[in-house]
Parts: sequence; C-alpha cells; structure tokens
Amino acid sequence: MSAFKIEPILRSLHAKFGPMVTLRIGTRPAIFVADRTLAHEALIHGGAVFADRPPAVATRKIITSNQHNISSSSYGPTWRLLRRNLTAEILHSSRVKSYTHARNWVLQILQNRIESQAKAGRPICVMEHFQYAMFCLLVLMCFGEKLDENQIKKIMEVQRQMIVNFGSFNILNFWPGVTKIVLRNRWRELFRLRKCQEDVLIPLIRARKKAKEERVNKSKEDKKDYEDEYVLSYVDTLLALELPEEKRKLNEEEMVSLCSEFLDGGTDTTSTALQWIMANLVKYPQIQEKLFMEIKGVVQEGEENIKEEELQKMPYLKAIILEGLRRHPPGHFVLPHAVTEDAVLGKYVVPKDGNINFMVAEMGWNPKVWEDPMVFKPERFLNSGGETFDITGSREIKMMPFGAGRRICPAYDLAMLHLEYFVANLIWRFEWKAVDGDDVDLSEKEEFTVVMKNPLQAQICPRLK
Repeated sequence: MSAFKIEPILRSLHAKFGPMVTLRIGTRPAIFVADRTLAHEALIHGGAVFADRPPAVATRKIITSNQHNISSSSYGPTWRLLRRNLTAEILHSSRVKSYTHARNWVLQILQNRIESQAKAGRPICVMEHFQYAMFCLLVLMCFGEKLDENQIKKIMEVQRQMIVNFGSFNILNFWPGVTKIVLRNRWRELFRLRKCQEDVLIPLIRARKKAKEERVNKSKEDKKDYEDEYVLSYVDTLLALELPEEKRKLNEEEMVSLCSEFLDGGTDTTSTALQWIMANLVKYPQIQEKLFMEIKGVVQEGEENIKEEELQKMPYLKAIILEGLRRHPPGHFVLPHAVTEDAVLGKYVVPKDGNINFMVAEMGWNPKVWEDPMVFKPERFLNSGGETFDITGSREIKMMPFGAGRRICPAYDLAMLHLEYFVANLIWRFEWKAVDGDDVDLSEKEEFTVVMKNPLQAQICPRLK
C-alpha cells in the first residue's frame, strides 16, 4: 500500500497521537513525521545521521542496478560521487545556461502542439503536451542529441511502462525466494520491462561514447580543441566516472539506471507541477490576468517569447510557482530516509532499522503556518521586505516540495527555472480559459506523482497578433 493511500489515516493518527507516528509496514517500522520543526531538526541539524536510505527491496534493486543511482544509494562515497557529478557537471549555473537553446527549441515544440490542437477546434489536453515537451528537453540534456519524434516516443514508452507497472511488482518482495517460483511470470514481466529499457537506452549511450571518442581523436589529429562547439550531456559525464569503492567504471546497466532516474526525475515532477499551476490559472482568471499584466510590464510589445533573464523581474510569477508547489506538491512524501544509528528526534527515539517518511503535503498545508492553507493565494509569497523565500528549508521549513538537507533534490533550481520559463511563456502567448460549462476539478490521484484526477482541459486564445 502506498503512503498516499493511507494519508487520511495518518492525518487522524497525528491529530490523536502527535507529530510522529510509527506503523508496522513490511519488515521495518515506518515512521511518519508531519511536524516541520522535527523535519528541520532531522534533515538540517541531523545531517549525516538522517541522510541514509533504507536497503532496497528485491524489485527496486533491479531497476536501480543494486542502488547505483543518486536517489537510492546509501549515504557514502558512491552517493557523493554520483550527486557531485550531477550538480557540478550538469546543474552548475554556467552549464544550465548552455542549454538555453534547448529550452527555446522545446518551447517552440510545445507552442506548436498546443496551437495545432486549438486550430482543430479541440480543447487542449495539457498534460500530454507538457510531458512530451519536458521529455524532449531532458532527452537532449541526457544524450546530447535532438532526437526525432519516433525516438523520443520510444524512450517515453519504455519509461512510462516501468513507472505505471512497477507498483504491481511489490508482492514479489515478500519472500523473493518463494515468489521467484510461485510468481515466476510476474518476475519475467519485470525483467522484460527492464530489458526494454536497456534495449532503447544502451544504443544511445554507446552512440554518445563513440561520438566522444571520435571528437578526442579528431582533436589530436587536427591539434584543435573542439570542446567550445560541443554541449556536454549527462551521459558524457557518466562515461568518465570511476566508482570510489569498487575502483571501476560504471557499466552500461548502471548508466541505464542513472539515465532513467534523470529522465523520470526531470519530466514527471515538472510536468505535474506545470499542470497544477496552469489549472489554477484557468480556474482563477483574475490571477492569470494579474500575471499577464506583470509580464506585459517587463517584456517589449511584439516579442514572441520571454527571455530567461527577464524572469528575474517577475516576482508575481515566482509567487505563483511557489504557491503551486505548496498547494499541490507533486510528491506528498519525500523518498524514505533511514538513520545510520539509533537517533533521538525531539523526545522520540528513531531506531536504526526504521524508515522515516516526511509528510510534504501536510507541512505545506499547516494552518498554523499558512493562513487559509487550501486556498490558492500567490500573494502570500510577495514579501514586502524583498526577502526571497527559502525553498531549501535551511533556515526553517515551511514547505519542502524538493525535500531538504543533504538529500534535497539536486535539481531544484533547474526545476524552478523550467516552471517559471514555461508558465510565463504560455501565459504571454495565450489566454487560457475553462472549457464551456466546466469547473476545473482539483481532485487528486496518485500515479508516479500526485496528479489531477481529471486532467486539465482548456481552451486557448492567442494573445499575440
């Protein structure tokens, strides 16, 4: 059973028993923390003690190559290497800037798809367009190539199949030795899905490796540096890594796990957040109009698209993004943490074998912190003193859509840029309205992320003549 499904039960247990509740789920006690002060004590002040991950169950070992990815690695040298590689090589501000052309390209794809559907007289089903656009962008960042639509859809398909079906394999983790005999067809299906991933992603990894070798050889022959005209991809950085404890390079299967993590982490969460934010802008046209007027005050009339440097002059835009992440966090829980030793948190003892779950949605909806927490009100983030809201929670945790502490999502800055860039351009280019007679439904359901139960459909009217 997923934590999302027991969230209402946890809410009532917290009201009755206090800020930490322990349930027996599986072989390890599951501890649920709803209190922001305890979360800050654990994740910010607790440092390394609370930064570990629980041991991976049998099925997860397969899709993470025995925990050789950033999100599931134990806290130690391998995790440090993988995370540092991503943050220093791909998420560094200068590298993010080098992908400006990629974001422009993807924005054009997104706008063309939306306009094409609108011209056909149909309401816009936004989620499928957001997912495709974000996939185009992350595939380019991962493999360094602008792939054609068929190739991108193949990658989307194998990733989607794994995400959609993975929960159905949980039963295999109860006595794996037995289930491998009794439920061998389910195991075969898991291995089949994994092989489909490898069959699609490994040729792309090999192609990038070959291109890198050819570039190095050409540089030697011509005695000329070709690096200036070359944009680094995530795969390029993985090819160069050596695992510190095992003293070897990453194998292809491990690179598949890391690429899969990169693609899923950057597409599903961002496209989910985009849909929630656009849903609120459709539901509340006065907020949409206020944002449009802010953009109009920054962007020159006649400009087709908003430049990234112009986003810094749009405080209401940033407030809308933050309010979207507070009110509709794509994940209602961060990935489970584990402690490296018995630890005290508040007045509670957290056992070494416990899985610690931090309730992201509950913290963002706390009425003691947020006035009218279930109301979508971006103005709450417009601080008159000009102080920037701390999304990392390092000073205090009021909301934590990206987690907090040493395991915070390393790409939170990039995610904020993507959300601001796409929301601003979509509102600048089009006026968004509810389908006639439709009241936008903000009910939730769980997939890989917490999405709209009834996906957003909207009508658009081009603003630029």
